[in-house]
Amino acid sequence: MQTVQKEFVEHVVNLIKTDEKALGLAVAGSWITNEIDEHSDVDLIFVTTDIISSDTSKMMAYAKSFGNFISGFTGEHIGDSRVLICVYDSPLLHVDIKFLILDEFHNRVEDPIVVWERDTRLTDIISKTKSEWPMVDYQWIEDRFWTWIHYAVCKLGRGENFEAFDFCLS
Repeated sequence: MQTVQKEFVEHVVNLIKTDEKALGLAVAGSWITNEIDEHSDVDLIFVTTDIISSDTSKMMAYAKSFGNFISGFTGEHIGDSRVLICVYDSPLLHVDIKFLILDEFHNRVEDPIVVWERDTRLTDIISKTKSEWPMVDYQWIEDRFWTWIHYAVCKLGRGENFEAFDFCLS
């Protein structure tokens, strides 16, 4: 049975095939482990010849061309402005699109599934390089922990409960 996520990806592939700047499309996240369910988002990695990620309007133009676009914003909050977090309608679907050039595809936290490529460059990169999750810097955390906790406790003392709760999410 086709899922809405798979149908969306197939639609995007059909659109980008005609784009001379498109080198490939890969999918990460739950797609890799085949654990897609009705609540899953789609994590796309769109590799192009030109840098798209430096221009939000270009990122948005691509995202809008992929479907019934409702809204989107860049991923600074997750530390990556190359990601556009999007919501589409008909059907309602959350899609994260990471815009990369080929050189940027070498550094990745997981090995995505290549669903389309103009040649074998994406597949070659995956086979010849290793994906790595970044190591946690415990000293960085320790250097900030007690100051951060003190600030959160001060928020509680002032009755700013939602602001204090926000510290738990950071």
